[in-house]
Amino acid sequence: MKTIEIENMKPDYDDDDDTNINYRGWKVMPFIIGNETFEKLGAIGTLTNLLVYLTTVFNLNNITAAKIINIFSGSTNFATLLGAFFSDAFFGRYNTLAFCSIASLLGLVAIQLTSVFKNLHPPHCEKESLTCKGPTTGQMAFLISGFGLLLVGAAGIRPCNLAFGVDQFNPKTDSGKKGINSFFNWYFFTFTFAQMVSLTLIVYIQSNVSWAIGLGTPAALMFISCVLFFMGTKLYVKVKPSGSPVTSIVQVIVVAVKKRRLKLPSEHPMLSLFDYVPPKSINSKLLYTYQFRVLDKAAMITQEDKINPDGSAADPWSLCSMQQVEELKCLLRVLPIWFSAILYSLVVVQQNTLLVFQALQSNRRIGNSNFKIPGASYSVFLMLSMTLWLPFYDRIVVPLLRKITGKDSGITILQRMGVGMFLSIICMLVSAFVETQRRHLAITNPIGIQPRKGAISSMSGFWLIPQLILAGLAETFASVGQIEFYYKQFPENMKSIGGSLFYCGMAGSSYLSASLISIVHRTTSKSATGNWLPEDLNKGRLEFFYYMVAALELLNFLYFLTCSKWYKYRETSSTSIGKA
Repeated sequence: MKTIEIENMKPDYDDDDDTNINYRGWKVMPFIIGNETFEKLGAIGTLTNLLVYLTTVFNLNNITAAKIINIFSGSTNFATLLGAFFSDAFFGRYNTLAFCSIASLLGLVAIQLTSVFKNLHPPHCEKESLTCKGPTTGQMAFLISGFGLLLVGAAGIRPCNLAFGVDQFNPKTDSGKKGINSFFNWYFFTFTFAQMVSLTLIVYIQSNVSWAIGLGTPAALMFISCVLFFMGTKLYVKVKPSGSPVTSIVQVIVVAVKKRRLKLPSEHPMLSLFDYVPPKSINSKLLYTYQFRVLDKAAMITQEDKINPDGSAADPWSLCSMQQVEELKCLLRVLPIWFSAILYSLVVVQQNTLLVFQALQSNRRIGNSNFKIPGASYSVFLMLSMTLWLPFYDRIVVPLLRKITGKDSGITILQRMGVGMFLSIICMLVSAFVETQRRHLAITNPIGIQPRKGAISSMSGFWLIPQLILAGLAETFASVGQIEFYYKQFPENMKSIGGSLFYCGMAGSSYLSASLISIVHRTTSKSATGNWLPEDLNKGRLEFFYYMVAALELLNFLYFLTCSKWYKYRETSSTSIGKA
């Protein structure tokens, strides 16, 4: 069988020969990009304002609602690891996307029904009420079932939709390569576009018109997404599942433990290791590295080890190849960077949760009009800064850096991530300063009362924009750099898992944020300074919490610099030849 290469990727397709594959490229993009756009509009349109929905319709307090959102967000992102595994090992991307799109639609419908039928949510709580009746067990169970279906949908859609779009282009032709690059641009553009529409139009409908209509709109958009996806069924290129790399990883660990008492040669150890790459392997041959040398013992040949006539190991649980060992090393080298990315994303989580509460107790009016910007809509400025900066960075900044450094990308991937992490520290310091001013004006010059919260500060909500712009700039460096980093540093058969690591990192950030909020809320409630995170932010010290996160980000930045200095970029035999 001939091989197909996408930056050294060579997946198996339904056809036996890649010349028989009918790549339709941009002809199927209306279905794929349309599906992607409406899916994001549906999912983000519901999730963006869910925090407000839980506190106003389900009558949950701020802390409980924030913890639910953080845990749900974390679970959906962690679930992408399972989605990537089942897609690669058993079902393929098309079947995974088809099933998960339907699951996501059903989840959105279930959540919408909680706003339509009165017996599916608590009684309405009047603004002047000090105590409100919370949801029953049955009401929460129905709501959580909707969350569960959304979780299943996200598990398959997030790690597979980008790779499925790339599958539609022929990577061996110039037009196919250009199409792939353009598709990446369109993918991130539609993602940002969907977020901006959700943060403005859909949130406005939910906050000012009706929750039933506001939650029904995303469900209808998700239905359109499913229709568009299935319309292109007969036109898609569908990649066969190639099996999961997890088995190979476990084999290396098991064999290395078995052979832990063996001694490696002190010089040129690679010459004594079992060097075998299956002829139909989709992975490029990796060069030997001197890191994690204890794993090299898995590839040491002993008298008990037997070799098949084709050169493969007779028992893969007793002898692994140097290629398998290096693939595991790729994963291990990435993990310290991934952990640093988890801590970085704490900043973005705060801008999507606690900032909403800040906005609700700020002056959200535009000028002298009666129009108020919904609290959840302020995050659109984060998206806007990303949208404006990305093309400027790509067209102007990168060419200038390229002249200075001589690198095609201007700076290395890790340098790009480092810039984003540094900006995240500045973002949290600005957030703390703005909160200090907001709280001061709420106490000295309030302009009203936010129901069940407290006094509304006379500080304009527009003062929240600088921290959002900084968060957006940090994202363009750190998060986009992360995606590129995982894509390029993982072996070919681990691309889906590598892509899911980005979402797992976001999940870790959500869980960590939920834990920090709980610990700080419980600890400071008995402190001399008072509770930092009460229902009424004016009675708390949210700025102290932001300073604490800024300190964590500073420590994380120093840790990242240490890991970056140690990190060795993945090299294959082809890249080595190219450098020569």
